[in-house]
Amino acid sequence: MSRINTTFPTPTPIDPGAKPRKLEDLDIDEFLKLMIAELTNQDPLNPMDNAQLVEQIGQIRNISATTKLSDTLDSVLTGQSLTTASSLIGKSVTALNDQNENVAGVVDRVSVEVDENDNSKRTFRVHIGDDRVDLKNVREIKT
Repeated sequence: MSRINTTFPTPTPIDPGAKPRKLEDLDIDEFLKLMIAELTNQDPLNPMDNAQLVEQIGQIRNISATTKLSDTLDSVLTGQSLTTASSLIGKSVTALNDQNENVAGVVDRVSVEVDENDNSKRTFRVHIGDDRVDLKNVREIKT
């Protein structure tokens, strides 16, 4: 006679102050853990319907595709911003510097600042002499 293993994974504590999250906000790893916990803890006399399982697998695919699309769009935006900023080297521009003062002059270099808390957040800056200008603050470009 075989024995049925009745041990269950220890549930992760829930922070009572945490805001509820939508399924779309879960990353793929969190979603898989949730689905595996659901399958592991389901009632053996009333298992999940196959249609529900197929629907959840479809949601996993949608989440994965959305994540890949977002990553691709972020990469395209980064490349486009860097191309735009570097095309300004040697051109005369008018812009607002970091102190919201109007500056005008020739762009002599470009830099990319990466947020130390989130590597995906970048600020593209053009330099006009000693002034640093966020790319989005360039107001006029002269040839």
